[in-house]
Amino acid sequence: MNFRIGFHVSIAGGIQNSVSSAVDIGCSAFQIFTRNPRGWVERKLVDFEIDSFKSNLKKSGIQNNSIAVHMPYLPNLSGPDSDIYEKSKESFTNELIRCSRLGIEYLVIHLGSHRGMGKDNGTKQLLKSCEEAVNNYKSTFKKKLNVTILLENSAGQKDSIGSTVEDLAVIFEKLPRNGYGMCLDTCHAFASGYDLKNADACNEFINKFDNIVGLNVLKFIHLNDSKGDIGSHLDRHEHIGLGKIGIDGLKSILNIKSLKDLPVIMETPIDSIRDNSKNLQVVLDLRK
Repeated sequence: MNFRIGFHVSIAGGIQNSVSSAVDIGCSAFQIFTRNPRGWVERKLVDFEIDSFKSNLKKSGIQNNSIAVHMPYLPNLSGPDSDIYEKSKESFTNELIRCSRLGIEYLVIHLGSHRGMGKDNGTKQLLKSCEEAVNNYKSTFKKKLNVTILLENSAGQKDSIGSTVEDLAVIFEKLPRNGYGMCLDTCHAFASGYDLKNADACNEFINKFDNIVGLNVLKFIHLNDSKGDIGSHLDRHEHIGLGKIGIDGLKSILNIKSLKDLPVIMETPIDSIRDNSKNLQVVLDLRK
């Protein structure tokens, strides 16, 4: 399979424009929000946008399994019972429906925070969120779920869920085998305490992940360098090779044989140092 690489791209001017934005950069994979990620109110997708998105995608040559939608920022799927938790589950259901209408196979979710209620309670709430969102999807939209939910590892911030491979394994053991997978974020893994600075460290981490969680669940990679040092729990992304992980580590991740068929998405800054095109070129040069 050809190397599938891209960015999180804007939906400014309509979700259908995200395809051309991705193509213009040179992407063979991409990720989007389907709506404003920083608010609760969602603008409904209209048929024209959906049809145009699908038409543009077909013309682009980008494969359907190389695209992901990312959940908005506000939902907390591991939080205690509250109005926010109910709104979070509703938002989750709606994103599943929006993905399905667009024909996008993958939905990436942040696992959230237990808000001081303890990891076990947070995990229980996350599992309940997943079950209820899928059931609501099936009862209101389609009887069969045609979207795969990808759990993204966290950077280990206070009260967060899913920052260690052991915690992720506990979650996956309790989820249905079908309909779920994982998106591995390199910045988050590094910030949570896993060394990714060189080939030996990266191979050790991936082997550990495989032994404890299983590489079979891994469907996407978020390739991000880290502004924070190892174990800092700081979720701040840096340009490829210019952060604390560095070129050697990210090159190693890109060239681990068991990961080479996975789509790779960068969520790197756009600033005076580099734009997306320059980060893309760096990654293409690193890939053997």
